[in-house]
Amino acid sequence: MIFVIQRVIQANVTVEQEITGEIGHGLLVFVGVADSDDHKTADKMIDKMTKLRIFEDADGKTNLSISDVNGEFLMISQFTLYADCKKGNRPSFTKAGNPEMANELYEYIISELKKKGYRTEHGIFGANMKVSLTNDGPFTIVLDSEEIITKKG
Repeated sequence: MIFVIQRVIQANVTVEQEITGEIGHGLLVFVGVADSDDHKTADKMIDKMTKLRIFEDADGKTNLSISDVNGEFLMISQFTLYADCKKGNRPSFTKAGNPEMANELYEYIISELKKKGYRTEHGIFGANMKVSLTNDGPFTIVLDSEEIITKKG
């Protein structure tokens, strides 16, 4: 699983000229799911993301988490995070999870964030989405489950 996390002042997603999700101060997160991912992977990624201290404190130091600043989430599914560009000029997406399973995990992530009390907006899985944002910093972080989770069972 890959999360591309952008700290934003505002962000929204539009499908067919209709806004389907919109936030103010918080995190815009692009979510890529691989076939090897499951709820356990999602839980660990959610835990890591929500604890990241990437918001500024009163001294201007990145020392606060999204909870500390009462931030919001805008979650966007993006299978292209698993693009393989090694051969030729047309990316292969064979590493991306099958759509049914990926959508279930995407919906699970949204649901878990809401259960934890975060205001969470989202796009529409598989739709052609237009994402607009004002990146704060700019500040962008990539979380990859293969780097976050140790495979020690």
